Amino acid sequence: MANTSDIKVGSIIRHNGDLCMVSEKQHTMPGKGGAFYQVKMKSISSGRSYEHRYRSGENVDIARVQYNELQYLYDEGDSLVCMNQETYEQLYVAKNLFGDSLRFLKPEMIVKVGFEGETAVIAEAPTFVELLITRSEPGVKGDTATNSMKPATLETGAVIRVPLFVNEGEVIKIDTRTGEYVERVKG
Repeated sequence: MANTSDIKVGSIIRHNGDLCMVSEKQHTMPGKGGAFYQVKMKSISSGRSYEHRYRSGENVDIARVQYNELQYLYDEGDSLVCMNQETYEQLYVAKNLFGDSLRFLKPEMIVKVGFEGETAVIAEAPTFVELLITRSEPGVKGDTATNSMKPATLETGAVIRVPLFVNEGEVIKIDTRTGEYVERVKG
C-alpha cells in the first residue's frame, strides 16, 4: 500500500472503488493543523471529476498499470480486437476506454492500452493521426481573409472542421485529443 507522497500527476488510483487518473496534486502545509494533499482526479470508467483531500501520510491504493502498444486489427461489437506485436496474442479492448478519439481509429494503427493484471483499464489512440478526406465542399476562391472553416468527412466516418483551402482527396493530420485539424500532409 502506498501513501499520499507516492501520488503523481498521471497516476491511477482507486478512489471509492473507482479507478481514477490524477490530473492535479497540491501539497499544503497550513499554519495550524496537519499538512494535506488536495488531489483532482477523473474517473476512467465514467469520466466524472473528483476532488479529494488526503491527510499527509495517508494510505492510498495506487493501481499497478502496465502499458502495452498494441496494433488495432478490427472492430467486433463493443470491443476492438488488438494484437500484441511481440506475442501475436489477440486481445479485446472495450471501445468506451478510447473515449471520443475512437472515431479517428482505423485498422493497423498502434494504440496504447493500460492493463491492471489481465484487465484493460485505460486506452489511448495515437496523439496525431493522418486520415484521408472522403467528402468536403470546395472552398470559395479568394475567401482567405477570415479564419473560415468547413465540415469534412474523414475515411473513418468522423466529421471535423477544416480550413477552406483543404479539399476532398487530401490527407490531413488530426490531434485525437481535441479532434482538431493540425495541417495538410505533403504527399
